[in-house]
Amino acid sequence: MKKDPITNKDDLSKGGIQASLLRVLGWGIIIILIGFSVFLLKRNKLGLATMENTPGKTEQSFALNPPSESNVQSVPLKEYQQVAYNFPVTRKVLLDTIIPNVSRRDVVYYTVAPGDSVFAIAKKNNLKPESVLWANYDQLKDNPHAISVGMKLKIPPVDGVLYTWQEGDRLDTVANEFDVSEGDILGWTGNKVDLTNPEFEAGELVMIPGGHREFQQWLIPTIPRGHAGVSSGLYGSGACSGSYDGAVGDGAFIWPTENHTISGNDYWSGHLAIDIGAPMGASVVAADSGVIVFAGWANGGYGNMVMIDHGNGYQTLYAHLSSVVVHCGQSVMKGQLIARSGSTGNSTGPHLHFEVRYQGGFVNPWYVLPAP
Repeated sequence: MKKDPITNKDDLSKGGIQASLLRVLGWGIIIILIGFSVFLLKRNKLGLATMENTPGKTEQSFALNPPSESNVQSVPLKEYQQVAYNFPVTRKVLLDTIIPNVSRRDVVYYTVAPGDSVFAIAKKNNLKPESVLWANYDQLKDNPHAISVGMKLKIPPVDGVLYTWQEGDRLDTVANEFDVSEGDILGWTGNKVDLTNPEFEAGELVMIPGGHREFQQWLIPTIPRGHAGVSSGLYGSGACSGSYDGAVGDGAFIWPTENHTISGNDYWSGHLAIDIGAPMGASVVAADSGVIVFAGWANGGYGNMVMIDHGNGYQTLYAHLSSVVVHCGQSVMKGQLIARSGSTGNSTGPHLHFEVRYQGGFVNPWYVLPAP
């Protein structure tokens, strides 16, 4: 009978058999692990050898020192191909990229051209028309129709009053006159004032930004049909005398010309009418039914003019006409021909000056005319 090599006893019990099996299994696992380790080691060596002998493969070096020059292989770069473009690469020239654009500070002069108006000139210069009118009182006398071709107008740098300093003027009185503060005048850099000695010389142009004043307007008065007419010597030979009766309007106005666009002045505080674009000799019709109370030449820059009293509180006025085809006291119907357009009086080109008045006051024609 076989004996246990350790205990030197017969290994006949069940426990002894199990212990023997475990020992055999343990040794078997150890042998397998050793064999697997040997297999992996041989496989790695085989892989490295294969990489060394394979063309196109680069051996990886883990050495801390750089490889010698004899072992460095030069790799040729792909040839660069220049591409020809048919368009240039441009960059927009910015003359003012850092400092913001600064508004004009000085006064400039503008020569009136045919077809010009105070309204259009002001719009070109980003100004209110009042500012242009106030700056040129010496020539226009607050009458926007007083401009003429070739006239040189002063164009202020900003909205306000461009004032010519008078002998004896004081800063506080001038500021009060135009409803601004003294600081508004002194603070405007275009005036180039010495703040240590803030004085202006007589005749010097001084900009009063934000300043304003009342207009001195000269207008043909409203002429009601039932009262005596105005003086022909004062207002022009077209003034009608006597009292009239006749057609009455319905208050629904039509455009007096075929064209429904503005050419020149629009309605603003210095121009209480609209200038309708109309070529020389175009038909001008009554905007509503009524009676003629002025027909012919009018002073004050209107040129040939017609005024109609509509018998309902409204009057309409048509000016700068080349000819008049109606007469005082005549009844006219809405749409009836009354004149031909032109450029008489103070006008820089053919157009129709059209006013609407109600009970003696002025109404913006855009409020009563149908949409263009």
